[in-house]
Amino acid sequence: MVTLASIVEREAVQKEERPTIASVYLNRLDDDIGLQADPTVQFAVANPDSVARFGWWKRELTVTDLANRSPYNTYVHVGLPPGPIAAPGLDAILATVRPEQTEYLYFVAKGDGSHVFSRTFAEHSRNVATYQRP
Repeated sequence: MVTLASIVEREAVQKEERPTIASVYLNRLDDDIGLQADPTVQFAVANPDSVARFGWWKRELTVTDLANRSPYNTYVHVGLPPGPIAAPGLDAILATVRPEQTEYLYFVAKGDGSHVFSRTFAEHSRNVATYQRP
């Protein structure tokens, strides 16, 4: 639970979204779908050079970053990474232990610190097109 809570901690900007984000990840784990959590990739690609250039949490991930073979990369490996990627706060831990009960499998950042959630890949694709415009 601490490993998942660490991902929720890094993903959620708004405290009230933590239980929903935890729900998405738990639903994906239950369905044996990769978490595809950007914070795990940010953790996986961090090294002294990238930290000096981008800070600890690289914002714009590349296709190369997403293909990184690190066991922490949840785009490449299904399931949880081998350990926490950050120190989760109490709110993230509680959200992971008591997640919102949803059928959501996807979410996308809206650019204002909040997320929009969806049940299907088709809904998710529309949300990505709406909120992740270049």
